[in-house]
Amino acid sequence: MATRAKVMLLSADHPEWTLAEIGAYVGLCDDTVGTWRKRFIAQRLEGLSDAPKSGALRTIQDAATLRVVHLTLDTLPEGETHWSTRNMAQVSGMTQRAVHRIWRAFGLRPHLVSSFTLSNDPLLIEQVRDIVGLYLAPPDRALVLCIDEKPQIQALERGSATVPMLPGQPEATGPTYVRHGTTPLIAALNANVEIVIGQCYPQHWAEEFRAFLDLMHAQVPVGLEVHVILDNDITHKTKTIQNRLLAHPNVHFHFTPTSGSWLNLVES
Repeated sequence: MATRAKVMLLSADHPEWTLAEIGAYVGLCDDTVGTWRKRFIAQRLEGLSDAPKSGALRTIQDAATLRVVHLTLDTLPEGETHWSTRNMAQVSGMTQRAVHRIWRAFGLRPHLVSSFTLSNDPLLIEQVRDIVGLYLAPPDRALVLCIDEKPQIQALERGSATVPMLPGQPEATGPTYVRHGTTPLIAALNANVEIVIGQCYPQHWAEEFRAFLDLMHAQVPVGLEVHVILDNDITHKTKTIQNRLLAHPNVHFHFTPTSGSWLNLVES
């Protein structure tokens, strides 16, 4: 509609312009410009709207569609936890296909449930401002790192042959494997340049976290302040880690609020 209106305005403001010149300005061909000008002359503003489409008339009217939306949002089927296309079709008198189209049009997915947690941390506002401030406006000559642990990654050794990739067929492995326990991954994300420093360890204790801080510190250019964003895991607050912070005064910890680990970019 905006493009069609622009065609009319250009035609009025620049009567010397040709159809091709107007079309080049708005991104249409000259035949299309001519068509809309003819429709505007004949029907004025109504002529700029789309003409009725060919095909069968709608069998499901707006009232029936809104009823399905209302039932989906505000009610539950008897004896069930959520609506399905089958039981909604029975209640609404529509086909399952029609119910599916309505749900898709309105973005309704009754079979999906997501969870959320509201933080009750008394320092929530201050910590959010602190961390978001580091992302948006880090101090001069400072490095912002986001650190998090991913524990209990399964260390599996495949025990069967691998079929190599072929055209139209991905690489395939058999179902057998040998367990070698689990391993924790500790990773640090440089929030400015999207570089990740990562290391796996046999366990997830304070000594391993201190070793990772040493690994991280070895890759930090001399003379930079280091601001580390991390969660409230107990390994981050032990005496071993506190002593290391005292020995490296250029490293500063910024803790995410309770139930607010989503503030740590490395989580994403």
